[in-house]
Amino acid sequence: MGDMTIDAIKPKVKEIFDHLHSHPEVSWHEDKTTAYIANILKENGCRVTKFDDCTGVVGEIGQGKPIVAVRADIDALWQEVDGVFQGNHSCGHDAHMSMVLGVLFTLKNMRQLPKGTIRFIFQPAEEKGAGALKMVEKGVAEDIDFLYGVHLRPIQETANGRAAPAIVHGASGTMNGEIHGEEAHGARPHLGTNAVEIGATLVHELGHIHLNPMIPHSVKMTKLWAGGDSANIIPGHASFSIDLRAQTNEIMALLIEQVENVVQTTADFYKVKIELSKPSHIAAAKVHYEAQRYMADAITEILGKDHLDEPLVTPGGDDFHFYTLKRPSIKATMLGLGCDLAPGLHHPQMTFDRDALFSGIQILTTAILNTLEQEV
Repeated sequence: MGDMTIDAIKPKVKEIFDHLHSHPEVSWHEDKTTAYIANILKENGCRVTKFDDCTGVVGEIGQGKPIVAVRADIDALWQEVDGVFQGNHSCGHDAHMSMVLGVLFTLKNMRQLPKGTIRFIFQPAEEKGAGALKMVEKGVAEDIDFLYGVHLRPIQETANGRAAPAIVHGASGTMNGEIHGEEAHGARPHLGTNAVEIGATLVHELGHIHLNPMIPHSVKMTKLWAGGDSANIIPGHASFSIDLRAQTNEIMALLIEQVENVVQTTADFYKVKIELSKPSHIAAAKVHYEAQRYMADAITEILGKDHLDEPLVTPGGDDFHFYTLKRPSIKATMLGLGCDLAPGLHHPQMTFDRDALFSGIQILTTAILNTLEQEV
């Protein structure tokens, strides 16, 4: 694949990126984004699948085995930008969509493709940690042999012009709770059960959860809401949130178990009811060595061996890894693309070098072609 192919598609990819960037839609509401992408897929000869009960769209070209898929997340964040809350593509999903469509254009411009099927998955609701699970439920991942993803990386992780063949995300999760104590007059604390004191006890006890120190993990209360305008009322009710992080799924399971134990022990001590939600969490990465090898070879071919990073280990999360958790036969990895991204992911003013889109397209396309050629 030469530069002539990339040069030919650059105007189209830039136009698509500008459109997606200026039309952000939040999780599960990506209706116009889905329609826009579906139309492009149809125009480029894809077999297209949409869904009656959710956003997202899948396109396919080619026939038979192996089935190599590439996934882009399509939702934007809802955040305050210059004092106004709005949808905002500050996580790079507009770039991911543009690159995957660029892969399609590049492949369509080739005279002949290797035997096999290439599936383009445009997945909703990554920011909710639920879109990949929905796609699995819809059967999108049922017969995939190899799955590739891509994510822009901030300058804190890698430099522009470099790339990693895998992003080793950790598991992350949230648990929400409600403390049901009893209100009392500030002068008569013995007649009530102070929900703030119970929350403080939870904070203290969470700090005493200790698991394998060789595996990064953390658990902390990130929200505690109690009381009203009157400072002389001891609040009986409080709501709280707990953030959990772990580099492996096994440590995440232990963290969840320990949090549940802490909450139950605290409730028993104070003789109150504490309701704790089931954890909403994103799985840690399960990177397959063969997929990683194909991606590393593609990075070396496009950027040069001196610009190939080691796999990036990051505490951030991505629901991409639910595909392999739910379908262990899938061989998967995610490209980590350096692009001078600053100030950081999820920052309302996030920017990056848009020329990096074309390196990403070339790397992904090369990885897909090498996989098809060698896995027949």
